[in-house]
Amino acid sequence: MRTYMICYDNQNDETDAFGEQMRQWKCVQPSASLWFGSLTNNALAVREILRSLVRANEALFICEIKPSSDWATLQMHSTLSEWVRANIGP
Repeated sequence: MRTYMICYDNQNDETDAFGEQMRQWKCVQPSASLWFGSLTNNALAVREILRSLVRANEALFICEIKPSSDWATLQMHSTLSEWVRANIGP
């Protein structure tokens, strides 16, 4: 599996189809427009799956994060740190 950072310029609320897809993939959401997820597809395939969920005035950025990437948090819920430790590294 690959770990991705997905940034979505979301103009919708938390119950939109994009958010539902992210939750179905068991992604975590550290902030309103940012998600992290471990997925089996490459970035282009993820983009194509999400394409129909992104409106014309919204943007989408998908970037693979390699194991042991450096990271730090401040005032984030412990669930995010736990997920990052498990999927990216300490």
